[in-house]
Amino acid sequence: MKPAAFTYARPADWNAALALLGEGARPVAGGQSLGPMLNLRLALPEAVADLRHLPGYAGVELAGEVVRIGAGTTHAAIEDGAVPGRLGEILASVARRIAYRPVRNRGTIGGSFAHADPAADWVAVLPAFPGHAVLLGPQGERRVPLAGFVLGVFETALRADELLRAIELPVLPQATRWGHWKFCRKPGEFSKATACLLAVPGAAPRAVLAALDAAPLVLADAAALRAAPAAEAARLVATLGLEDPWRASLARVALRHAAEAAA
Repeated sequence: MKPAAFTYARPADWNAALALLGEGARPVAGGQSLGPMLNLRLALPEAVADLRHLPGYAGVELAGEVVRIGAGTTHAAIEDGAVPGRLGEILASVARRIAYRPVRNRGTIGGSFAHADPAADWVAVLPAFPGHAVLLGPQGERRVPLAGFVLGVFETALRADELLRAIELPVLPQATRWGHWKFCRKPGEFSKATACLLAVPGAAPRAVLAALDAAPLVLADAAALRAAPAAEAARLVATLGLEDPWRASLARVALRHAAEAAA
């Protein structure tokens, strides 16, 4: 399969990128999702704006107690330790299980999050953190809590004239506990159930259940799940109304394993 004809644009700065977006161009970074969609003609944009060369689009900055990860930072860079400290250890453990290394070399954290495939790894993990997505539009930057960024299947808080510029996450103490579990039928494919639990000393533990064919379920206080993983996982999944028994079973197992791993 080959894509339909489109115009390729490489904006030199963010203002130029926003102008192209306003003209209807489709933004692309690593292209690991958009590329196949173009080839299958599921996406038929008249123009594509390549964001990879924008200043500050990739890279990691530490400002006080906040780590700012450029949306164009690749999974491979995170896997290889671009993010410092305990936060970096946690993110690297997630990144190294995304698909295959050639995909991680090009795929980006922002591209994955903005695409909002419900089974994608960053969609399942980032809402567990008390951080923000930094969005850029004609009126400047605005910040959206990570837990409220993904609204549904391929649906986010991004407005039509905005780009995801960065992810801001808090510096984590070394004593932070983390549990993460996902089920794939074979290595490298999208998950059928993913859950994680983040326990920062002095704060309520947070948990996420994703790959539900819906927006991720975010638990702002997962203390009950951490105290009784099996019983609370069963109770939570029962409220979701999952029609397929195997999906419900996987969801329960995912939550239980994530909570037990963080114990």
